[in-house]
Amino acid sequence: MSIRFLSVILTLFLFPSVQASDDRVKVELPEMMRGHMLNNMRDHLLALEEITRYLANQQYDKAAEIAENRLGMSSMTSHGASHMGKFMPKEMAAIGTGMHRAASRFALAAKDAELDGGLHKAFSALSEVMQQCVACHSGFKVH
Repeated sequence: MSIRFLSVILTLFLFPSVQASDDRVKVELPEMMRGHMLNNMRDHLLALEEITRYLANQQYDKAAEIAENRLGMSSMTSHGASHMGKFMPKEMAAIGTGMHRAASRFALAAKDAELDGGLHKAFSALSEVMQQCVACHSGFKVH
Protein backbone atom coordinates (compact mmCIF):
# COMPACT_ATOMS: atom_id res chain seq x y z
CA MET A 1 0.00 0.00 0.00
CA SER A 2 1.40 3.40 -0.93
CA ILE A 3 1.86 6.20 1.56
CA ARG A 4 -0.38 8.44 -0.56
CA PHE A 5 -3.20 5.88 -0.44
CA LEU A 6 -2.82 5.50 3.33
CA SER A 7 -2.92 9.26 3.82
CA VAL A 8 -6.14 9.51 1.81
CA ILE A 9 -7.73 6.70 3.83
CA LEU A 10 -6.63 8.26 7.13
CA THR A 11 -7.96 11.66 6.04
CA LEU A 12 -11.33 10.19 5.18
CA PHE A 13 -11.42 8.22 8.43
CA LEU A 14 -10.18 11.00 10.73
CA PHE A 15 -12.06 13.84 9.02
CA PRO A 16 -15.35 12.41 7.79
CA SER A 17 -16.86 15.91 7.70
CA VAL A 18 -14.70 16.55 4.64
CA GLN A 19 -17.11 14.26 2.81
CA ALA A 20 -20.22 15.83 4.33
CA SER A 21 -21.52 19.34 3.96
CA ASP A 22 -19.17 22.20 4.65
CA ASP A 23 -20.67 24.12 7.57
CA ARG A 24 -17.74 26.49 8.04
CA VAL A 25 -18.44 30.23 8.11
CA LYS A 26 -17.64 31.79 4.76
CA VAL A 27 -15.45 34.88 5.22
CA GLU A 28 -15.60 37.29 2.29
CA LEU A 29 -12.43 39.31 1.81
CA PRO A 30 -11.34 41.76 -0.87
CA GLU A 31 -9.26 39.80 -3.41
CA MET A 32 -5.95 41.40 -2.42
CA MET A 33 -6.54 40.63 1.26
CA ARG A 34 -7.68 37.11 0.46
CA GLY A 35 -4.42 36.48 -1.39
CA HIS A 36 -2.43 38.03 1.45
CA MET A 37 -4.20 35.89 4.05
CA LEU A 38 -3.71 32.70 2.07
CA ASN A 39 -0.02 33.51 1.64
CA ASN A 40 0.24 34.10 5.38
CA MET A 41 -1.37 30.74 6.12
CA ARG A 42 0.95 28.93 3.70
CA ASP A 43 3.90 30.60 5.43
CA HIS A 44 2.49 29.54 8.82
CA LEU A 45 2.44 25.95 7.60
CA LEU A 46 6.00 26.23 6.29
CA ALA A 47 7.07 27.77 9.62
CA LEU A 48 5.53 24.83 11.51
CA GLU A 49 7.49 22.42 9.31
CA GLU A 50 10.72 24.33 9.93
CA ILE A 51 10.05 24.45 13.67
CA THR A 52 9.55 20.69 13.91
CA ARG A 53 12.69 20.09 11.84
CA TYR A 54 14.73 22.34 14.14
CA LEU A 55 13.31 20.60 17.21
CA ALA A 56 14.20 17.21 15.74
CA ASN A 57 17.77 18.44 15.23
CA GLN A 58 17.92 19.88 18.76
CA GLN A 59 18.26 23.42 17.41
CA TYR A 60 15.90 24.90 19.96
CA ASP A 61 16.94 28.53 19.55
CA LYS A 62 16.31 28.33 15.78
CA ALA A 63 12.87 26.79 16.40
CA ALA A 64 12.10 29.58 18.87
CA GLU A 65 13.28 32.25 16.44
CA ILE A 66 11.10 30.95 13.60
CA ALA A 67 8.11 30.69 15.95
CA GLU A 68 8.40 34.20 17.30
CA ASN A 69 9.28 35.95 14.05
CA ARG A 70 6.85 34.17 11.73
CA LEU A 71 4.02 33.05 14.03
CA GLY A 72 4.35 34.84 17.35
CA MET A 73 3.18 38.23 18.53
CA SER A 74 6.23 39.80 16.87
CA SER A 75 4.92 38.70 13.47
CA MET A 76 1.55 40.43 13.65
CA THR A 77 2.71 43.66 11.99
CA SER A 78 4.34 41.87 9.05
CA HIS A 79 1.15 39.84 8.57
CA GLY A 80 -0.99 42.97 8.46
CA ALA A 81 -3.06 41.79 11.43
CA SER A 82 -4.51 45.21 12.18
CA HIS A 83 -5.84 45.55 8.61
CA MET A 84 -6.96 41.94 8.25
CA GLY A 85 -8.76 41.76 11.57
CA LYS A 86 -11.32 44.32 10.45
CA PHE A 87 -12.64 41.89 7.84
CA MET A 88 -12.77 38.81 10.06
CA PRO A 89 -15.58 37.61 12.29
CA LYS A 90 -14.68 38.35 15.93
CA GLU A 91 -14.33 34.63 16.68
CA MET A 92 -11.89 34.15 13.81
CA ALA A 93 -9.81 37.14 14.88
CA ALA A 94 -9.73 35.80 18.46
CA ILE A 95 -8.47 32.42 17.25
CA GLY A 96 -5.80 34.16 15.18
CA THR A 97 -4.64 36.22 18.14
CA GLY A 98 -4.67 33.06 20.25
CA MET A 99 -2.39 31.38 17.71
CA HIS A 100 0.06 34.29 17.77
CA ARG A 101 0.12 34.26 21.58
CA ALA A 102 0.55 30.48 21.69
CA ALA A 103 3.47 30.75 19.24
CA SER A 104 5.20 33.26 21.50
CA ARG A 105 4.69 30.93 24.47
CA PHE A 106 6.10 28.07 22.39
CA ALA A 107 9.20 30.16 21.58
CA LEU A 108 9.91 30.47 25.31
CA ALA A 109 9.28 26.76 25.89
CA ALA A 110 11.62 25.84 23.02
CA LYS A 111 14.41 27.92 24.51
CA ASP A 112 13.82 26.26 27.88
CA ALA A 113 14.04 22.80 26.24
CA GLU A 114 17.70 23.42 25.58
CA LEU A 115 18.27 24.23 29.23
CA ASP A 116 16.28 21.45 30.85
CA GLY A 117 16.81 18.83 28.11
CA GLY A 118 13.12 18.04 27.86
CA LEU A 119 10.98 18.48 24.81
CA HIS A 120 7.65 17.64 26.43
CA LYS A 121 6.91 21.28 27.33
CA ALA A 122 7.98 22.49 23.90
CA PHE A 123 5.81 19.95 22.09
CA SER A 124 2.90 20.68 24.39
CA ALA A 125 3.23 24.39 23.59
CA LEU A 126 3.56 23.65 19.87
CA SER A 127 0.38 21.59 20.08
CA GLU A 128 -1.41 24.66 21.46
CA VAL A 129 -0.32 26.63 18.39
CA MET A 130 -1.60 23.94 16.06
CA GLN A 131 -4.88 23.63 17.97
CA GLN A 132 -5.58 27.25 17.04
CA CYS A 133 -4.87 26.45 13.38
CA VAL A 134 -7.26 23.50 13.49
CA ALA A 135 -9.95 25.57 15.23
CA CYS A 136 -9.78 28.31 12.62
CA HIS A 137 -9.67 26.02 9.60
CA SER A 138 -12.50 23.95 11.02
CA GLY A 139 -14.73 26.95 11.62
CA PHE A 140 -14.00 29.31 8.74
CA LYS A 141 -13.25 29.38 5.03
CA VAL A 142 -11.88 32.36 3.18
CA HIS A 143 -13.40 33.55 -0.12
